[in-house]
Amino acid sequence: MQGAETTVDPTEVAKFEAMAAEWWDPNGKFKPLHMLNPCRLDYITRQIAAEFDRDLSAEMPFRGLRLLDIGCGGGLLSEPMARLGATVVGADAAARNIPVARIHAEQSGLEIDYRHTTAEALAEAGEQFDVVLNMEVVEHVSDPLAYLTACRKLLKPGGLHLCSTINRNPKSFAMAIVGAEYVMRWLPKGTHEWSKFITPDELCRLLEQAGLRPVDRTGFVFNPIAWGWSLSSRDLSVNYVTASVKPA
Repeated sequence: MQGAETTVDPTEVAKFEAMAAEWWDPNGKFKPLHMLNPCRLDYITRQIAAEFDRDLSAEMPFRGLRLLDIGCGGGLLSEPMARLGATVVGADAAARNIPVARIHAEQSGLEIDYRHTTAEALAEAGEQFDVVLNMEVVEHVSDPLAYLTACRKLLKPGGLHLCSTINRNPKSFAMAIVGAEYVMRWLPKGTHEWSKFITPDELCRLLEQAGLRPVDRTGFVFNPIAWGWSLSSRDLSVNYVTASVKPA
C-alpha cells in the first residue's frame, strides 16, 4: 500500500482493526451494519439495476459489471454483489479486515479479490470500475474531497458511485453516537466523531466538486417499534445514501 498519497486516517483504521474478527457476528460490534444491510442492499441493487438496465429477477443480473467495494470490512456487501454476478474487488485500509473477508468468502464458495489498499492507490494504478460502493467510509477519512476525487477516477465514464454516511445535526448526535455507542452499546465508544459527519447538501457539493453528478439521495430510517430499517425519500436526518454518476 505504498506510493499514492492517501486520505486514510490511521486513528480511524485502528478502531476498525480492533473489531475485525467480529465482522460476521450478527450480535457483535457490527450488529448495526447487519441490521442495516438488507436496507442497504435493497437500495444498492435497485440503483445498479436502473443505471445498467439489469433485471434483478434474472440469474446473476450483475454479470459483466466490475464493482469496487471500498472500505469493504469483512465483506458484508462484497459477498452479495458477487452472488449477483459482479466481478468484485474489496479494498480496505485496515489490514486485519482482509484475511477475515478472504476466509469468509472461501467458506461461502465465492471468488472475491480482496486487497489491503486505498482508493488513492487503486486510482494511481489506473484501476477502472463500473460501480464504486463507498458505504460508511467518507466520515472516517482525513480529506473527503480528495477521497471522493479518487473514487471518481476509479469509475469508468458513465459509472455509478454509491456513497452513504451520517448527517450532522442534533438528532444524529443523539442517535448515532449517544444511542448507538452509549445506550444500546452497539458500537465501541468513540467509533464516530460527530464533527466529521456530513450533511446531504455538503456531500452533494463535494461530489460535484469531485467531478460526479448526483442523481439521488435517500434516507435510511430506523424504526424502534418495528426494530428495523427502511428507505425514505424524505427523512435524511440521520443515515442516508447518495447515488451519483461519472459523466460519460
